[in-house]
Amino acid sequence: MILEGIVTTSNDRGELNIAPMGPSIESSMEKFLLRPFQSSQSFQNLARRRGGVLHVVDDAELLARAAIDQWDEPPALVELESGNGTILADCCRWYAFVVDKLDDSMERARLQCRVVEQGRVRDFWGFNRARHAVLEAAILATRVTLLPAGEIRQRMEQLASPVEKTAGEAERRAFAMLQHYIETALTSCR
Repeated sequence: MILEGIVTTSNDRGELNIAPMGPSIESSMEKFLLRPFQSSQSFQNLARRRGGVLHVVDDAELLARAAIDQWDEPPALVELESGNGTILADCCRWYAFVVDKLDDSMERARLQCRVVEQGRVRDFWGFNRARHAVLEAAILATRVTLLPAGEIRQRMEQLASPVEKTAGEAERRAFAMLQHYIETALTSCR
């Protein structure tokens, strides 16, 4: 199973990177597999520092902003006292992890990770259709250079309906931000 979440990592200068990532999880959260593109900042940080924090969130706008790295202001953060990483203050759950094994023989590296510390901040509020649509749109935003423009536009049109029908203000803002980002990126690729 792939669990969509957000991973925080740091570079050697201590600068934080916040990125959506979907680890493959077998039966528990003790170990999981990350498959970041080697060109990503997350991979660069994980390859050097060998650790980070995976967050389970239910905030679609946070996922959208992380996907396109656009922040009006950075989210509230908390440094773990153990030194095992930085957590998003408004996450539902977090899992500090270390990378036990790294295979970079393919474009998408394979990082076997082991949880070394975990915590619960608040209950998972849940997702409605609009939040799922924003999540899918955020994934499309990270693929604007990988997928055909027509396919992306068609999928965004399909995702607009559940947003129109079931979204709150945060989901509407997030979807509009992603629509703008995607259209700008697709137009500039021509």
